[in-house]
Amino acid sequence: MGLPENEATPYVGMVLATTAQVGLIIISKRAMATGMTNYTFVAYSNALAALILLPLSLLVHRSSTRPPLTFSLVWGFFSLGVLGCLAQLTGYTGINYTSAAFASAMLNLIPGFTFILAVIFGMEKLACRSSSFLAKAIGTVVSIAGAFVVTLYKGPQILTLHSSSKLNYPNFYLPQSNWIIGGLFLAADCAVASGYIIVQALILAKYPAELIIVFFYCFFAAILSTIVSLIVDRDLSAWALQPNIRLFAVLYSGIFGSAFQVGVTAWCLHKKGPLFVAMFHPLGIVIAASLGIIFLGDILYLGILVGSIIIVIGFYSVMWGKAKEVKVVENSEKSPLLTTDEDPIRV
Repeated sequence: MGLPENEATPYVGMVLATTAQVGLIIISKRAMATGMTNYTFVAYSNALAALILLPLSLLVHRSSTRPPLTFSLVWGFFSLGVLGCLAQLTGYTGINYTSAAFASAMLNLIPGFTFILAVIFGMEKLACRSSSFLAKAIGTVVSIAGAFVVTLYKGPQILTLHSSSKLNYPNFYLPQSNWIIGGLFLAADCAVASGYIIVQALILAKYPAELIIVFFYCFFAAILSTIVSLIVDRDLSAWALQPNIRLFAVLYSGIFGSAFQVGVTAWCLHKKGPLFVAMFHPLGIVIAASLGIIFLGDILYLGILVGSIIIVIGFYSVMWGKAKEVKVVENSEKSPLLTTDEDPIRV
């Protein structure tokens, strides 16, 4: 017997949101293969997302329920824009050097990197005898080890479309140097994205209006990426939305990659909590590998498979530690995560 609709909807929603994220990786890679730079792509997609989110955020968060905006909050939004812009620019550069499955596997490093930053900034207590802390620490080390395997060990081919042509798929047989460079950019993307998560958590504690925060993030990211593009890439042809794959990629990124994915994920967070959402992240590796092979002619190497498995094991170890920590907090009837400014933030 199938699940009732109200129980099945969050599962379907997260599968669709994960597929939308992977689709963004695939489509952006195809668009950049036509000469579109990651700078212009990030600028266009964030500008479109901001235009979509502005009326939506004002509709959802009406003026009577919105907290007042202050200079410190606007500065926080700008900080999110800086971090988000850096994360997107490094992430899309890494995607351009590697494959969709490679990029999806590396994204599972974000929980581990977030844990490391939380320890560095004193947001996570060094409770070395705590099973939850040990699980998160060991999971982080395992995830990073898996990332090294994915980046440094390619191994033999295990799956590809034998009828594919190198002319149709320019990313066929990427050299090992590209693998390493792309891995470094994607690792930087994960590190910056982890910083973004921590800053966003701090802002949410003071300003619980998610869509408005995301709007300002996209707004500032669009401005910053436009400035960077005009400085770094002075070829105005990079801004052209022809061929049509460029226009389609921008529309897809703004509508599905930002508005749809953010909205569905936020709804699932509200219904099922953060651990439920996090459990679907490794699913992106499977979807990315399948779609990458079909649409990009990507080759699945043994190194990606082995490294992805190691990363996923580490990922679930971090998530298990987090789940155990949340359970302890709930049982002891303490404040939930991110309560007041005096309490440490656990991530």
